[in-house]
Amino acid sequence: METIIYPGKPYPLGSTWDGNGVNFTLYADNATGVELCLFDSPENGTESKRIKLVERSHQIWHIYVPGIKPGQLYGYRVYGPYEPQNGHRFNPNKLLIDPYAKAISGRIEWHDSLFAYEIGHPDEDLSFSETDSAPYIPKSVVIDNNFDWEGDERPKTPYHQSVIYEAHVKGLSMQHPEVPKEIRGTYAAIGHPAVIKHLKDLGVTAIELMPVHQFVNDRYLVEKGLKNYWGYNTIGFFAPDVAYSSSGVTGGQVTEFKTMVKELHKAGIEVILDVVYNHTGEGNQMGPTLSLKGIDNTSYYRLVEDDKRFYMDYTGTGNTLNAMLPNVLRYIMDSLRYWIEEMHVDGFRFDLASTLARELHEVNRLSGFFDIIYQDPIISQVKLIAEPWDVGEGGYQVGKFPPGWAEWNGKYRDCIRDYWRGADSMLGEFAQRFTGSPDLYQDDNRRPTASINFITAHDGFTLHDLVSYNEKHNEANGEDNNDGESHNRSWNCGAEGETDDEEVIALRNQQKRNLLASLFLSQGVPMIVAGDEIGRTQQGNNNAYCQDNEISWLNWEKADDDLLKFTQSLIQFRKDHPVFKRRRWFQGQPVTGRGLEDIGWFLPEGTEMSEDNWSHDFAKSLAVYLNGRGIHSVGPEGEQIIDDDFYVIFNAFHESLNYKLPPKKYGTKWKKVLDTSEAEAQSNTYEAEEVVCVQGRSVVLLQHKRNDEKNTTGKKSNRG
Repeated sequence: METIIYPGKPYPLGSTWDGNGVNFTLYADNATGVELCLFDSPENGTESKRIKLVERSHQIWHIYVPGIKPGQLYGYRVYGPYEPQNGHRFNPNKLLIDPYAKAISGRIEWHDSLFAYEIGHPDEDLSFSETDSAPYIPKSVVIDNNFDWEGDERPKTPYHQSVIYEAHVKGLSMQHPEVPKEIRGTYAAIGHPAVIKHLKDLGVTAIELMPVHQFVNDRYLVEKGLKNYWGYNTIGFFAPDVAYSSSGVTGGQVTEFKTMVKELHKAGIEVILDVVYNHTGEGNQMGPTLSLKGIDNTSYYRLVEDDKRFYMDYTGTGNTLNAMLPNVLRYIMDSLRYWIEEMHVDGFRFDLASTLARELHEVNRLSGFFDIIYQDPIISQVKLIAEPWDVGEGGYQVGKFPPGWAEWNGKYRDCIRDYWRGADSMLGEFAQRFTGSPDLYQDDNRRPTASINFITAHDGFTLHDLVSYNEKHNEANGEDNNDGESHNRSWNCGAEGETDDEEVIALRNQQKRNLLASLFLSQGVPMIVAGDEIGRTQQGNNNAYCQDNEISWLNWEKADDDLLKFTQSLIQFRKDHPVFKRRRWFQGQPVTGRGLEDIGWFLPEGTEMSEDNWSHDFAKSLAVYLNGRGIHSVGPEGEQIIDDDFYVIFNAFHESLNYKLPPKKYGTKWKKVLDTSEAEAQSNTYEAEEVVCVQGRSVVLLQHKRNDEKNTTGKKSNRG
């Protein structure tokens, strides 16, 4: 029976079900022909129908097929020249994933047919493969976008009140004893009450999920019995990865993801996605042909100018998407808007974001990528976080992104690690990082919240391993070890790896508290990686990207309850005191009525630090006074924000030091509320100018309460 078809419309791109049929569209500027291939089941490698697209508008091929319903599986075959030396890699023997597919039916089954050239041929990628790849590639899925959001509202947590929790969907939930086994490792598990309770009890305001866009497991990893666990190898920028679905492969993954978001929002927790728009999982000229490479290679990728057979690689993965091209910019922006509008996510962390800002070769903060986001009324209103570097020349761009963007602050990570491991480092840099890194962000009219502060992330040691290993131990990856401490900036506290030495264990626990205290008392936006709060270890593996097993998964049965309680109390303390989450920079100017500056730095003698004191690399300790009347911000109703005063003493020296408290004008009575040398701080009280003994490698936090004042005066203020 002949299929009835209509011309259809060029927009929106992808497959769109309207209740009566489906409109299919595909951007392929240089193609000479396109076929829509329909399949009856994910297991069926032979299409039930092939339909030739004849309508073309503005480089977009389109068709409308009546009677098709959600759940329909499809793919494309695209015709055109196979001229790799000119950048063209068309091969209709290869079934292609729709770049705009909202769901993808499964994982790639690696086979030589997935390559447009003949594997092993002496001409390599210049040869031409005539083998059909359809049996081995997952199919695109038509979905129904309808979903009952039940009046879902975004939490819209301001940056200065945010605490971010970086997590992997599978790793967070795979071993959680209170999550039903049948949903562990899935979106449903993240939305489960047990996981949400942990997030709420911990006090985080946002969960930042490592890549959930459909991604490719690299062939060389699969052949070694490993996986691309982290997922930084996207092939579907609109599709939630099917591996994290407990609800089926033909659209259930979309509904499950939406349900997860809805449940997190009910708990007041934002959802931020780690997104990888800088490259795809198709690799370089020797990589597979799965989607964009076969649809129109030159219209999507950055190719070497004088030999378009090869790819520009600013990502270390073989290829780079060409964000200078209008259709690629549209592709990225359409994806971002889809996840905001249809999936209700609250923001994005852009992997290797410098790549997206590259024009001819250099990173340009005024590039079209930033311009189009800045003017977009939807994308510009969510959280935008950059990983501000890539692997190309000049790619390290910390502090150079435009206003409106926050950044992973790698300099914060390195400085705080160096300080607590006792490396030679200047106190001046420690002060910069503690105060929100004004040296990086202030000159561009950005605020302290531009700095996403972190000490650990998915890439590198966990917090436990940071204080337990000097060297990486990546035997499971098939890697050599012994990279030395310079890369990790770690210190094992006297023994490499796990130990029964009680003194070493006690010091490690103290160092964990030091690092966490530094993080949550610093200005900026704190981010922790899932599991650090319960002492998770990767057994010294500092690059567990391919470890989809107990090395990467959280071990809830071995949770360090004392560390968890300490972290919870730190986060709650930060939430309670606005002096640690300022929206504006310290000014270093006297505060009206008291003659005291909003911040002051002190030596053990109780005197303020001089310029010379900042440049000594042997100096390991300092104290900082934070004036609760010097916040310089107002609340949502115009009320002036006032907090208690605080005195924080950081001592990275291995021996104890006596610190004389400042004169009475700074505070008459100081109560100790935190001492990282103690599992639970003793509530000692000190008078002005009294001496406090600060143990070696510890943080002491003292509080001067304003008994006659509330934290907010309730009075209107004109100060913004």
